[in-house]
Amino acid sequence: MYPTEDDIRRQLDPARLISALETAFRDRFPTITLPPRTYIETAQGFFLFMSCYDRSGSALGMKFVAVHNAPAHTGDRIQATYILFDPATAIPRLIIPANYLTDVRTAAASALATKFLAPDDARVLGIFGTGRQARAHLKVLPHVRRFQRVLICGRDFDRSRAFAKAEAASINLPIEPVDARTCATQSDVICACTNSATPLFNGNWLRPGTHLNLVGAFQPHTREVDSLTIARTRVVVDTYEGAMSEAGDLLIPLAEGAISRSHVLADLHTLVTGEPLRQDNTGITLFKSVGCALEDLVAAELLL
Repeated sequence: MYPTEDDIRRQLDPARLISALETAFRDRFPTITLPPRTYIETAQGFFLFMSCYDRSGSALGMKFVAVHNAPAHTGDRIQATYILFDPATAIPRLIIPANYLTDVRTAAASALATKFLAPDDARVLGIFGTGRQARAHLKVLPHVRRFQRVLICGRDFDRSRAFAKAEAASINLPIEPVDARTCATQSDVICACTNSATPLFNGNWLRPGTHLNLVGAFQPHTREVDSLTIARTRVVVDTYEGAMSEAGDLLIPLAEGAISRSHVLADLHTLVTGEPLRQDNTGITLFKSVGCALEDLVAAELLL
């Protein structure tokens, strides 16, 4: 019998995953092979494959993801399956539904970046979005900072209010539905977890010292923040190859001439092994994630 999403939710501990990702990006990243994502257009949207091989011979895994452009229910937009193989024989060792795995590994990568980039005294967590990724970030980010309140900004105020009410009992923090300006100006850490194709707020609204995690947009023509936001921030990405080929948040301001390629200062491997990138509490930092197959591999290995 295959494990269910509920089984994986019970077994995959976020704090342990954050620690495992830090170890993997620090120690294993130089020995892994990450082929480019493969996209296939379908009648409903597109299908993609993400694979990762550890050249030490210890691990091989692949994720299959269907993205529906117009699902009947918002929560059905993305459906994923993960297979962990024996690298010597290609026999599956683990086959699992991977919706929650994708949600929690994405939030854990954001938490890892937040651990290294956000001010130690960050107290307000702001989340744009009310879907699965927003929920995952709400649960995972408090593992790395002692937040005292949470601000939620959804597509409209009713969605924000419903999300705040539904999630209030799941964490021991006050959750407040707010508009975009309030979320951008009052948050110490901002997580953009939407499928918006256009910027969510004005880059002038960001306060000195803010840290941002952008996880929603993963195509060259879509972005969650404007070019001013990118220009004002010290940028870190999950991987150079993925971000510089897929992240509209970076590719659009590059095409406009608002930034140069050197504006991207580090990937996660460099971040966890190099000098601290947050020099003081007045700079603004930003982590752009498009998803890395190493994160899926590490999460699946924990389930063994």
